[in-house]
Amino acid sequence: MAELQSTGVYRKLGVRRVINAMGNRTLLGGSSVSDKVQEAMEEANRHYVDVEELLEKAGEYIASRLGVEAAYITSGCAAAMALGTAGMMTGTDPDKIAQLPNTVGLKHGVIFQRPQRYIYQRCFTITGATLVEVGSDDRCTAAEIEEAIGPNTAAVAYLALHDWDDSVVPLDTVVEIAHSKGVPVIVDAANQIFPLDYFPRVAQSADLVCFGAKYFGSPQSTGLVCGSRKYVDALAANAFIGFEQSGGRSIGRPMKVDRQEIAGVVTAFDDWFTTNHEERLLACEAKMEAVQRSLQDLPSVQTAIGASRLPAWPSTLRITIDTAALGITAPEIQQELMDGDPSIWLGARGNDTLGVNGNELVAGDEAFLIAGLRCALSSRN
Repeated sequence: MAELQSTGVYRKLGVRRVINAMGNRTLLGGSSVSDKVQEAMEEANRHYVDVEELLEKAGEYIASRLGVEAAYITSGCAAAMALGTAGMMTGTDPDKIAQLPNTVGLKHGVIFQRPQRYIYQRCFTITGATLVEVGSDDRCTAAEIEEAIGPNTAAVAYLALHDWDDSVVPLDTVVEIAHSKGVPVIVDAANQIFPLDYFPRVAQSADLVCFGAKYFGSPQSTGLVCGSRKYVDALAANAFIGFEQSGGRSIGRPMKVDRQEIAGVVTAFDDWFTTNHEERLLACEAKMEAVQRSLQDLPSVQTAIGASRLPAWPSTLRITIDTAALGITAPEIQQELMDGDPSIWLGARGNDTLGVNGNELVAGDEAFLIAGLRCALSSRN
């Protein structure tokens, strides 16, 4: 396979280029900003500002467009989840803020439906909260959530997806139950930004709703939280500005966002609502179709383009292999491609299926992806 030489600082450090056929993966840098976003960040870089004022104005700007009381830019969705939970435990009380992660005397229980379990639930607890899982592995009921809320409950957390089945209590019901008990709801809606009319509906759905700004073209290390002014203000008091303004005591000091990133979020946010998404999705699908055509002559390989699990992403190319005929499994192919130079990253499901996503595939990299796949999918027997 032809080499794809690294340049600049990558070459200086001896770091391989990656062909990204996985999408907005954190391990690959999350996102690539557009020229417009880069220009906004460069402009912000030329002048200093009061960052607290910049955050307030940026939040007001975004909140007005999403139809929420308040919004705040954070250093990623995970930071929004952590700081939001901290704010629900402390409010804006400086003594309580300084106490974290020690939660003695504070409400610190966070209710979470057990069927929603996922690795990022850790973000709700890193500032001292305790996750209280409700229901069984297979099902949670509204009655179980209501019964679990008690005097020690600080919040109810929820993972927003398009396709939850009836094993999970829907968000609107969760909010109704929690609010009847005087408890706020915080939502991880990291990638729930498309279709465009869905984005503001999700943003308006709970007391705090957290997004990953990388999904709409902002730098990876940025996020966005929307919701009630009361809880956004409490989040901000626990964040890095709160640390600087309160004598150095809030737990969010490591979760800093700079002025250039704030400019990037605002610009990418505007772009997301003015982009021709039909063209974007069709362009990505065309890349997948080109890869699919290139593999049609390979024996023991079947391909199909199907819907992605994320609405903001285009269709995904699924490659199913005959492992016995090829003498290799899908995870082994995935690792082999990852170990190459350039390093090719794509998904694997089970022993016989590979997944290719074109959302972040750099123009011109299709040729290297195709060459790597054809080599890896050749029979080893």
